[in-house]
Amino acid sequence: MQAMEYIENRTFDEIRVGDTATLVRTLRPEDIQLFAIMSGDVNPAHVDPEYAKSGLFREVIAHGMWGGALISTVLGTQFPGPGTIYIDQTLHFSRPVGIGDTITVTLTATRKFDHNHHILFDCVCTNQDGQTVIRGTAEVLAPTEKIKRPRVELPEVTIVDREARYQHLLDRTRGLAPIPMAVAHPCDKESLLGVVEATQAGLIVPTLIGPLSKMRAVAEQQGIDLAGLTLVDAEHSHAAAARAVALAREGRAEALMKGSLHTDELMSEVVGINGLRTARRISHVFLADVPTYPKPLLITDAAINIEPDLECKADIVQNAIDLALVLGIPEPKVAILAAVETVTPKMRATLDAAALCKMADRGQIAGGVLDGPLAFDNAISIVAAKTKGILSAVAGRADILVVPDLESGNMLAKQLEYLAEALMTGVVVGARVPIVLTSRADTAETRAASCAIALLMAHAKRKQSQAK
Repeated sequence: MQAMEYIENRTFDEIRVGDTATLVRTLRPEDIQLFAIMSGDVNPAHVDPEYAKSGLFREVIAHGMWGGALISTVLGTQFPGPGTIYIDQTLHFSRPVGIGDTITVTLTATRKFDHNHHILFDCVCTNQDGQTVIRGTAEVLAPTEKIKRPRVELPEVTIVDREARYQHLLDRTRGLAPIPMAVAHPCDKESLLGVVEATQAGLIVPTLIGPLSKMRAVAEQQGIDLAGLTLVDAEHSHAAAARAVALAREGRAEALMKGSLHTDELMSEVVGINGLRTARRISHVFLADVPTYPKPLLITDAAINIEPDLECKADIVQNAIDLALVLGIPEPKVAILAAVETVTPKMRATLDAAALCKMADRGQIAGGVLDGPLAFDNAISIVAAKTKGILSAVAGRADILVVPDLESGNMLAKQLEYLAEALMTGVVVGARVPIVLTSRADTAETRAASCAIALLMAHAKRKQSQAK
């Protein structure tokens, strides 16, 4: 085995005054987050960028003891190493350590005590500019017996920062005016909280449609302030859905949001004779922010079309591409999913995938790069694609996943949400206005994030209308 796979100490007798050891580390944002999680130190100077900008150093800085921990790392792992017992430590902090700073920790043995095997060390931490950021001394009880052990492999740590990902989506809406939105039957806690949160974030100007007594009762029971919001009375959920669609059809709402009613109640009004249909088939797109995937994933259709045929899938693909472009994804890569990556007459999904790719070649689907059929692993993993010998601009790099049917898409989306900690938002596309079609289990945060997508779509539509 290689030497790096072992951890070995230097005994008291092996160390001479003047001997040194060093460690180099670069501060990353996740280092600060992990230290805050471990210690519970959530001082805003370390974890709140907005606060930090107005602070003494004008930026987020590391906890002082992050550098102190690096000194402890040298003492405990290499100099002297395993068997070392900390006795005393003094530190003086000269300069802050900011994100991206590279810190070199240098420990120098300055004095040895034969009677108790103690060693004094001079400890200096310098940044990439050679400036001292921490200086101090450490006293340890050094080991007297040689220790060599296999280096323990630490588990990988993934920080699931839903708030940061949520804020990243909201950042895309900054500078855009809120849009009028009709909310159908918001008669439970999460529906009302989602509206309030989206309103406070400057995303929407809502009109809440439903039984007034019920909406107010829920708000009072849950401590939700509805002051300043427009409430429209509707005797039941069906009436609320009809009124919401009417507001959009009349141009008084640029988006819809589903409240606590069933999906089919709202969508039956949307697709009805006096609804919001266009020449394009209506479909649903999930936007998944998955911690283990380097970019957002659009998944379609997992909520509207149960068993789409080829013609329907062409519209589903085009709808998703158009949304991706609105979200700032240039020439999105579209993976048409199936169970296998080869075309076989025994599996309709593979035939549809091949046909969709040819339709894109002929300009019947525009704005994206298509490939398929692709199995899920080949679509999102470059390693898997290379292993199977798939040469493609899409494989392993997909922006959009087009599923064979609603059941597979619904399971995929919920697996990502509940097993992979994905932040899921969703919107119905292909109608005259975007529709936030949330699940009754969705949180207020998810509903507000979906409103951000609807806002971006509505403003993109405004630009298209102005350009005509």
